[in-house]
Amino acid sequence: MTKDEILIWSDGASRGNPGQGGWGVIIVSSEKEVVELGGGEEHTTNNRMELTGAISALSFVSKNNFTTAEKILIHTDSSYVINGITKWVYGWRKNNWQTSQKEDVVNRDLWEELFSLVAGKKIEWKYVAGHSGTPGNERCDEIATSFADGNIPSLYRGSLSDYPVSLFDLSDVSPVGNKNKKNKSRSKAKAYSYLSMIDGIIMKHKSWEECEKRVKGKSGAKFKKALSAEEEEQIEKEWME
Repeated sequence: MTKDEILIWSDGASRGNPGQGGWGVIIVSSEKEVVELGGGEEHTTNNRMELTGAISALSFVSKNNFTTAEKILIHTDSSYVINGITKWVYGWRKNNWQTSQKEDVVNRDLWEELFSLVAGKKIEWKYVAGHSGTPGNERCDEIATSFADGNIPSLYRGSLSDYPVSLFDLSDVSPVGNKNKKNKSRSKAKAYSYLSMIDGIIMKHKSWEECEKRVKGKSGAKFKKALSAEEEEQIEKEWME
């Protein structure tokens, strides 16, 4: 970490999709002050909580004079948030907030708010593998799930030197835009399962051949490889959004 950087970790959770949800955030200012934030909603989705976490972090940074730093690094396990704000949002805005399938963009209100917050800022988005033991992500998950369960956790604000979480254990962090090696190793990794979705119906398959047989030639079909039970669950949540 340099004196010109702000570090952010963010996560969201929901008990049901939709259901009661929560979000959790850790912010480290360029002056090495740590701020934990969190909140919850009674009827929401996992993706809305992921977006709300990122929005809340950037709003706090903007309102508390943290923007003097040259760069903001945001760590999240949500590929939905990362892909949305770095890729998809530009097409959505150009197409009057419709997807390539001519459907209204889900969570438009939050995407518009996030887009306005990232404007004019130098932000690097970093993907963190969920539930992989990365301390910052695990702490945000703890905050988010506490709020989702209706429990208000104790939130830290103070010096980085006194903060009990080892934030700089970043072994499972991948910078966006530098995923070629990761994608190659992923393609060779043994699958936990393959998922397919046709007309809103999700099925799990033990082999690619079984998955391919279902989706081949089917308009609008989705399919994806999962490497773990946690990733399988995350894919289902994103598809059902």
